[in-house]
Amino acid sequence: MSIAKKLVGQTAAYGLSSIVGRALNYLLVPLYTGVFAPEEYAVVTKLYAFVAVINILYTYGMETAFFRFSNKPGADKLALYRKVQSMVLTSSLLLTGAMVLFANPIAAALDYPGYEKYIIWLAVTMGVDAIVAIPFARLRLENKATRFAVIRLTNIFLVIGGNLFFLVLCRDIYLGKYLQGLRPLVESIYSPELGVGYIFIINMVANLLFIPMLWPQFRDFRYKINLPEMWPMLVYAFPILVMGLAGATNEMLSRLMLEDWLPENFYPSISNEAALGIFGANYKLAIMMSLIIQAFRYAAEPFFFSQAQEKNSPATFALVMRWFVIICALVYLGISANLDIFQYFLGSESYRTGMEVVPVLLLAYLFNGVYYNLTVWFKLTDRTQYGTYITIFGAVVTIVANYLLIPVMGYMGSAIAAFLCYFSMAVACYAIGQKYFPVPYPVKAIFGYLLLATGLLWLSNAWEVENFWLRNAYHLSLCVVFVGVVWLVERPGLRQLRR
Repeated sequence: MSIAKKLVGQTAAYGLSSIVGRALNYLLVPLYTGVFAPEEYAVVTKLYAFVAVINILYTYGMETAFFRFSNKPGADKLALYRKVQSMVLTSSLLLTGAMVLFANPIAAALDYPGYEKYIIWLAVTMGVDAIVAIPFARLRLENKATRFAVIRLTNIFLVIGGNLFFLVLCRDIYLGKYLQGLRPLVESIYSPELGVGYIFIINMVANLLFIPMLWPQFRDFRYKINLPEMWPMLVYAFPILVMGLAGATNEMLSRLMLEDWLPENFYPSISNEAALGIFGANYKLAIMMSLIIQAFRYAAEPFFFSQAQEKNSPATFALVMRWFVIICALVYLGISANLDIFQYFLGSESYRTGMEVVPVLLLAYLFNGVYYNLTVWFKLTDRTQYGTYITIFGAVVTIVANYLLIPVMGYMGSAIAAFLCYFSMAVACYAIGQKYFPVPYPVKAIFGYLLLATGLLWLSNAWEVENFWLRNAYHLSLCVVFVGVVWLVERPGLRQLRR
């Protein structure tokens, strides 16, 4: 039970920074959708989709390699930290410098000529993200989850505060809504022409402040690169890099290609660019599942490696998977059945036309989390090349499904493509993994809970209740039913764990 408590406790601490922090960040969605039209917000959606892919190049799998090699017998963790950080620091400065130098042609290639400053700000943001990635990994390795959470939350509050200051306070004063005496001062720091650029520049400044907050981790850093010594780590990390690139493609391709593969006038009342903005805003609601996976990943990666040599590790991994699916299934049901409430996070009604994609995307992210749990076998057996094969397979599924479904189903086709990708990856990873590292995963229980959640979701939509309060009480009661079933089924196992 102490192992489970440790994982749950650390996941809760990491979740404080990712789930609670991002939940606060959700408050920015109605702000953005209220201030910017769907066509303007599409710029943010598209550029951040590219950022998700390029971020993989910045760290190229070295975080996971750092955990793996730090847990080997006799490893000098401090020396390893210095070598890995030196590698990532060098590559990050080179990559950021190249993006800044070629900002003009990059902006032109992305069909955003004149927006070179966005490219520069994003390049700096990604560079800092990579430079602080290994110090953050060190905090996780040292089980300093609280410090990790405090720094991450501080960053999020800075982003929220910056957005509220410029896009609400300064904008309202500039428009003469109140405090008109401060307008001359506001005009010196606020430019309405910058528009969505404030989103990029605020994130850049907030990320730069990571460096002083992580100074204790930088203080004992000494620059040292020794490629022959680092070669085994690079060999280990390369398949993870390819896997990460393919995985980012799986997640972001729909946002990158929706505008181009959507037939003209598919949605008669809006442009393709506006459709991308609507899809991107609704993706934000589904990202709640991704945040749970991210919080779990922060705690689980060092946990899995530390448990690798334990005799009962397969049973432990199976138990972790069971409860992971239960919690994610409840989130899937809770958000999907209560879209009447969550729709207000989208602000303008023009964005709510795409809410049908949210349940499908939530289920897609759930299977992404299942896949992440299953990847433990090739990380512990040093067969990371299988992760590359499986993720490339998922990328092929994503490309083909998007190509076939977007022209027929619009952004719902993109959502279904995401589900097909992650489901097929999870099935492939499970089938291969049982050969090399058998784990007694509770497959019947997993699909049983998913079917239960989906059935209750169907009930929530099958019975129309006109009254807003009664309708939402009914939807919440279905979530209570799910929790009740879990309690009845899992109670004997919980008693055994306590004993």
